[in-house]
Amino acid sequence: MMFSLLSPRLPRLARRALPVLLLSGALLALAGCAGPKIEDYAAEQPVLDLRQYFNGTLDAYGIFTDRSGKVVKRFTVVMNCQWSGPPGQEVGTLDEAFTYSDGTKQRRVWTLKRQSDGRYVGTASDVAGEAAGQEKGNAFRWGYTLRQPVDGRVIEVQFDDWMYLMSDKVMLNKAQMSKFGVKLGEVTLSFVKR
Repeated sequence: MMFSLLSPRLPRLARRALPVLLLSGALLALAGCAGPKIEDYAAEQPVLDLRQYFNGTLDAYGIFTDRSGKVVKRFTVVMNCQWSGPPGQEVGTLDEAFTYSDGTKQRRVWTLKRQSDGRYVGTASDVAGEAAGQEKGNAFRWGYTLRQPVDGRVIEVQFDDWMYLMSDKVMLNKAQMSKFGVKLGEVTLSFVKR
């Protein structure tokens, strides 16, 4: 559930360093097997129900940091969320209105569909294909490819997005952005339910 955050310089740097990026990506893919899995959070409390938490109006506050950890952008989000459909097959609409620290604005509308096995798929106009996610315990892991406008063209960036329910009102979100398997930066976000 993320945004237009890339620095215009990143694609040029990536092109120059393509051989290094490809090797790094291969090494990261091998190391990725040791990362956290959604099952690791199955016993954590409070238990997250995406349909319940993302229902109504939420406010969110976030930062985008580059690979060095420097804050590149700050932003706020107002989300209006609603669900419809029969139990077990609900469809959610998450309407996100972003305001960035430089004054620019952006809007993304997600359509989420709950699958019979408790997984979720989602679409948005700037997401390539479908996003896929699963909730376990207090966590939700969400993966997708976001189309980002950079230097007059569009590039695709992968997001590994983790959300953790802290209370019935607060959720924390940490997402890693990557291209060719190389980390470009992170988004850190807190949601507060009204």
